[in-house]
Amino acid sequence: MDSELILAVFDQAAARVAEVVSRIDRWHLTGDREGQYSFDVAADEAAREVLSEAGFGVYSEESGSHDPGRELQVVLDPVDGSTNAARGLPWYSTSFCALDSEGMAASLVLNLVSGKAYRAARGRGATADGRLLAPGAAGDRGRGSGPSGQQRLREATVGLTDLPPKHLGWKQYRVLGSIALDMCAVAEGVTDAYIDCTSEGHSTWDYLGAALVCAEAGVAMGEAWGRPLLPDDLAERRCPVAAATPPLLAEALARRRTFGTPDPGGIGAGGTASPV
Repeated sequence: MDSELILAVFDQAAARVAEVVSRIDRWHLTGDREGQYSFDVAADEAAREVLSEAGFGVYSEESGSHDPGRELQVVLDPVDGSTNAARGLPWYSTSFCALDSEGMAASLVLNLVSGKAYRAARGRGATADGRLLAPGAAGDRGRGSGPSGQQRLREATVGLTDLPPKHLGWKQYRVLGSIALDMCAVAEGVTDAYIDCTSEGHSTWDYLGAALVCAEAGVAMGEAWGRPLLPDDLAERRCPVAAATPPLLAEALARRRTFGTPDPGGIGAGGTASPV
């Protein structure tokens, strides 16, 4: 399927999610899974209905795998940043990434508070609300410009998930609570890098949508332990690191590797960056 058609389906599904979330007046946990809210389940059902009708298989945080034999599989996080949403912190999103036989084909990350939409299609670039995200356009920072161009960690503003056991040498940091939006902020040039500092890493539904946005925007990306960010088994977890430039990525990866250990048996062959 053409990427424009995929993105059109994603727009419909994201609109359904936004509608569901906007109607929620009781933000309670389901009790079925740790950290799962009622609106997570409702958003999942709304998105899957649209995706299934379009002929897509789905791999979702909230409900697992559906129609895995279909040609296109969509990795879905109905609400990324659920705790933020439940507590009224305005930084949460919905994320979609379509996978075909060649890898990541198209993605959408929608900020459910501001309505800003980050879209990407393999080989066709990435946009923020229709404005091209392009490398080296930091002069228009914050308005759909592209990576900031920052090369030194000591001068960088870095997004984090979890705090590392020691300062890694950045100028400033932010811990905002939605990895999809955190990575898109690097693609947009409003932050310089993102580092996953968790011990267990993140699931593919958390970051794949943003990873394609970053890749198409010219962001340098890697994984803390050199593993591919798109694993053969979508259930495997990863520790993504993204940066405005390759020198900044190399420094961020080196600092990230000074603490923690990778999952047994999942270490890549090495290098400073891992293939998406």
